[in-house]
Amino acid sequence: MDFSRCGYCTTKLDKKQPIYKHPAVLCARIACVEKNPRLVFMGSPDFAVPSLEALAARYPIVGVVTQPDRPAGRGGTLKPPAVKQAALRLGLPVLQPEKLRRPEAMDQLRAWAPDLIVVAAFGQILRPEVLDLPPFGCLNVHASLLPRWRGAAPIQAAILHGDRETGVTIMKMDPGVDTGPILAQRALPIAPDETGGSLFEKLARLGADLLLETLPRYLSGEIVPQPQPEEGVTYAPMLKKEDGLLDFAQPAAALERRVRAMHPWPGAYFEWNGAPLKVLRARLGEGTSPGAGRRLRVGSEPALGCGEGILVLEEVQPAGKRPMSGTAFLAGARDWV
Repeated sequence: MDFSRCGYCTTKLDKKQPIYKHPAVLCARIACVEKNPRLVFMGSPDFAVPSLEALAARYPIVGVVTQPDRPAGRGGTLKPPAVKQAALRLGLPVLQPEKLRRPEAMDQLRAWAPDLIVVAAFGQILRPEVLDLPPFGCLNVHASLLPRWRGAAPIQAAILHGDRETGVTIMKMDPGVDTGPILAQRALPIAPDETGGSLFEKLARLGADLLLETLPRYLSGEIVPQPQPEEGVTYAPMLKKEDGLLDFAQPAAALERRVRAMHPWPGAYFEWNGAPLKVLRARLGEGTSPGAGRRLRVGSEPALGCGEGILVLEEVQPAGKRPMSGTAFLAGARDWV
């Protein structure tokens, strides 16, 4: 990159002043960046794909950073992240560092010379040297109404805790975990039958739409990031497989939310006949619990007593078998009761 001139116009830069710092240059540079900012996108799972595709349709993306390919399935075949697949379809250069702090990764970021980095579910914490690299900083598309549900699993946490609404936040990143100042937020009601998967898709689209609305106003200086409130901070740690285990000492209402929150991953389950029985759909039953963990029938469906109330299993998946209705499962599980 020729640092003697603006990358988007013919403005000469004063070599005695750092690029982007000279007052006379700054206005001309910003005017160019508003129209054609050099963007680097960082993201990995499906959640980030709508944001990447929306940005690519409007702005020049000079590079995409995502996680390395990981083994998947029983055969351990390497599977590329969803963002990598989308980037290749769009013809964008891809970088997959095991750690972003490695010298070769930082060298590539500097070579791309981004004006702005956009992040959506990347999966690595950005160090100050990355945060400070682009003149407009790093913006993050986060799937909650910050400061509620900072952390890795905000979508599942909102369902699990019975929140009536959630949403997306566009924030300017700082060295903390989802602690940076807010540019924009948009709320979304959580439906009574919402699952982690269905809410994931809704928030991914909402995040992409809000990002496109927010970015021009941020680049023009119309939006000034506002600090997050000090009250109402909650955290949603990364999910583990054991988070899907159903503890029938808990109220049935809490377990019904856990079934929805953990679908499709890590999935809700409990042990039956020495093997995990996955619970794909469940509802609250009527009546008083016969005892925590006690099995019973509700009509033609299997059910279990909980600490409070009854949980009816509408769809399950026994180990090594395909998903089936609770009625079909009960027809073959003669020892259920």
